[in-house]
Amino acid sequence: MADKDNLEQKDKTTENLAAEEQIEQDAPDQTGEDQDEKEQISVEDKFKAEAQELKDKYLRLYSEFENYRRRTAKERLELIKTASEDVLKDLIPVVDDFERAIKAADQNEKSSNMIEGKVLIYNKLLKVLESKGVKPMDDLIGNGFDSETQEAITQIPAPTDDMKGKVIDVVEKGYTLGDKVIRYAKVVIGS
Repeated sequence: MADKDNLEQKDKTTENLAAEEQIEQDAPDQTGEDQDEKEQISVEDKFKAEAQELKDKYLRLYSEFENYRRRTAKERLELIKTASEDVLKDLIPVVDDFERAIKAADQNEKSSNMIEGKVLIYNKLLKVLESKGVKPMDDLIGNGFDSETQEAITQIPAPTDDMKGKVIDVVEKGYTLGDKVIRYAKVVIGS
């Protein structure tokens, strides 16, 4: 019987060893599966992070492009508004010459037909300039000096105390094209 008990114990020990070996074999598979799952999760996280980074880059690039588009559209509108600025600037001295010619003809008063012709051409030229957005700076005498639109040529003693620091005379008219000054008014101010 002792032999039988020994044999049974050996069988149990062999069975236990076999079961332990089976558990050990199964255990590395679970750890390997856990590692595979962790690797898959880390790969998924890596892809998610990369996708987020690409999305951020895309949004930044899209925003930059929209800003560029708005800026170029604004510049294009500004260019269209002031495209003829150089031509209009060149015509302003012609207007000045007409004004001087009309004043000189008024003093002579010899040929009224000549004066009328000059006045008609002068008025027509002014209308063309005004249709293009050029406007003369009027009513400067008696107003305060504005360095944004006027250029002081000289200062003279003010005829009255209330004219100090104000425009006394306009030597050359100033002109604007829209909101932009294309020629500053040359003025004399009182001191």
